[in-house]
Amino acid sequence: MLLWHDDTRLRAAEADPAFRRDVLNGLAAWPRTIPARWFYDRAGSELFEAITALPEYYVTRTERSLLESAAGEIAALAGPARAIVEFGSGSSAKTTILISATRPAAYVPIDISRDFLLESAARLAKTFSGLPIYPVDRDFTEALRLPEALDGAPRLGFFPGSTIGNLLVPDAVDLLRRMAAALGDGAMLLIGVDRIKDPSVLLPAYDDAQGVTAAFNLNLLHRINRELGGSAPVDAFRHLVRWNDAEARIEMHLEAARDVQFEVEGCHFAIAKGETIHTENSLKYGPRDASVLLRAGGWTPIADWTDEQEHFSLILAVEGSRGAGGFPKPE
Repeated sequence: MLLWHDDTRLRAAEADPAFRRDVLNGLAAWPRTIPARWFYDRAGSELFEAITALPEYYVTRTERSLLESAAGEIAALAGPARAIVEFGSGSSAKTTILISATRPAAYVPIDISRDFLLESAARLAKTFSGLPIYPVDRDFTEALRLPEALDGAPRLGFFPGSTIGNLLVPDAVDLLRRMAAALGDGAMLLIGVDRIKDPSVLLPAYDDAQGVTAAFNLNLLHRINRELGGSAPVDAFRHLVRWNDAEARIEMHLEAARDVQFEVEGCHFAIAKGETIHTENSLKYGPRDASVLLRAGGWTPIADWTDEQEHFSLILAVEGSRGAGGFPKPE
């Protein structure tokens, strides 16, 4: 049963003002950086789905395995008739496991890539014909108003894939607090967190032999050229991955292979050979680090599941900002 949330409507084909702002400001800044959320146009979303199937990319298969083995425990802890709210739903590939186990009252997928959102919601509507599905087409990092149909229903937030790692710690805390405010009193959050591990495992996951992750990174320049009238020479840039041990994060960059000059919406940019545009962080957490992060964000962890190699964790937490460190909820 596919329904529309009030915020989700057909929109004119025009550049997102926030995309324009972030690109122009990011290219003019030093160091240059563009937020990772702008990877996810239609092509970027398709490339990311291809990344999740790569042999080097352990994240998706490890999280899926954990979810399959822990689904019964999660359902017992969450209780019946919760509405599942998924932040950054993408293809909703892992969501079917959670829906089958918990039998929710409704499902709310939230994603910035409208095409992927609609297609995924339509597929789930066929699989779970009696389940109310309310797609929300927006950036989940912004303040969020959930569908009124969920009023009164207990909620289970679902934030898989270690997407929390794309945010620096202060921003991650802010996002967790906004999630707590949106989901409301008594809510739960099931979140995937990637663990700190040897760079020999981490680096190939973000720089695969087939070059899919490189294409994903470079697609950001294609999007800038297409949506913002840019003239960036895509072939003059290469995909660069670094492990920043001091910050416990993988970094993705677009490195200029030669001196380049180009325009975006009439603004001129010059990038020298060897300079980079920082496009993504992926922070990794130890088990105590993840617990501290969640508590700072207004959540109290109550259960966690980790694979034998300790590569990845699923954590179930309950809303409770005062009990989790005294932070008031955001207005």
